[in-house]
Amino acid sequence: MTATDAMLGPRLDRVQRLALMVGVVFLLITAIGLFLDPGQFFRSYLFAYIYTLGLSIGCLGILLLHNVVGGRWGVVSRRLLESGTRTFPLMAVLLIPVLVGMSSLYLWARPEIAEHDAAIKWKAGYLNVPFFIVRMVLYFAIWIGYAWILNRKSQEQDRTGDPGLVVRLRQISAPGLIVFTLAGTFAFFDLIMSLEPHWYSTIYGAMFLIGEMLETFAFIIALLVLLSKRPPFSEILTQRHFHDLGNLMLAFTILWAYLSFSQFLIIWSGNLPEEIPWYMRRLSGGWGVIAVLLLLFHFIAPFLILLSRIVKKNPNMLYKVAIGMILVRLVDVYWIVEPAFYQDEFPLHKQVFQLHWLDVAAPIGLFGLWLAYYIWQLKRYPIVPVNDVRLMEEPKQMVGGLL
Repeated sequence: MTATDAMLGPRLDRVQRLALMVGVVFLLITAIGLFLDPGQFFRSYLFAYIYTLGLSIGCLGILLLHNVVGGRWGVVSRRLLESGTRTFPLMAVLLIPVLVGMSSLYLWARPEIAEHDAAIKWKAGYLNVPFFIVRMVLYFAIWIGYAWILNRKSQEQDRTGDPGLVVRLRQISAPGLIVFTLAGTFAFFDLIMSLEPHWYSTIYGAMFLIGEMLETFAFIIALLVLLSKRPPFSEILTQRHFHDLGNLMLAFTILWAYLSFSQFLIIWSGNLPEEIPWYMRRLSGGWGVIAVLLLLFHFIAPFLILLSRIVKKNPNMLYKVAIGMILVRLVDVYWIVEPAFYQDEFPLHKQVFQLHWLDVAAPIGLFGLWLAYYIWQLKRYPIVPVNDVRLMEEPKQMVGGLL
């Protein structure tokens, strides 16, 4: 830890203690639900787990992206991203309740249903409990493996200052992006899309993966704004950094909307009975209200706001947009996951979104625990890369006076 890191240390310690306390308390509250309503416990836990896992996955994806395309925005945020990649072991442990509750969550994991359902039986070679667990192990092995390699190379750069490591990281990350995309796509196929085994969409995994990376961009931007008020970030962050990050958040917002609309347009125009029910459940009754809110606040509002250069260059304004995106992503994950558990309820137009107290406690608990672990990882190494020539070339147009 450098001297400037030591100045941030006490503040990070306070946030870590608070996050850990909140996380443990709400996880204990969530655990009570396991005894009161086991089915709802597993549903709420899965929703919260997917949202939190998205931050770890997003950190790895953005880190790989930066290593390939470069950019000053990635240099200042690299340690924040690397810390996120080191949370995969925690998320692997937190996956255990999902595996324990598979028969409660997934129709295909119930032998009495799988035996008499032709569609599920036809997919049994893929959708079965042992193979599901094997795939989860494989996904985490890929994520943890790449995280370990990238962090090791970064620490080597701190020690040696070898500029050739930038090229080496690019060579590792270019094929890594392909592997990462495939692993993330199939992971979301397995964890979420298979909740409704009669429905499928080839674009679904990529759409959700982009959404999780958008969530992570918002998290990193919000964190950078908070850290920019004190050294070392107050001495290196510039308006250009925030402008670039704002442009990236805008780009991923557009990409998420494009993929989401493409899936909707293809399925709706096809009007096939095995595909349409997925949208019917999420556009009918109270769920339709959430869909409209997502359209407004997940795409239209951030799209229009982020078009402004003034917003993207003003950390305070960009921070508010980022916080809004973090919250709306939580709503989007809930809107995607929760209706899957009410497939047989009719009439659709009378359905309302059923917000259970566990749907509030579980995400707060898991996110609090993840954040505490994340900050612990963040404090392990210098919070700003050492010996990175790209950082030494930054222009001195600081943003500290704007905050």
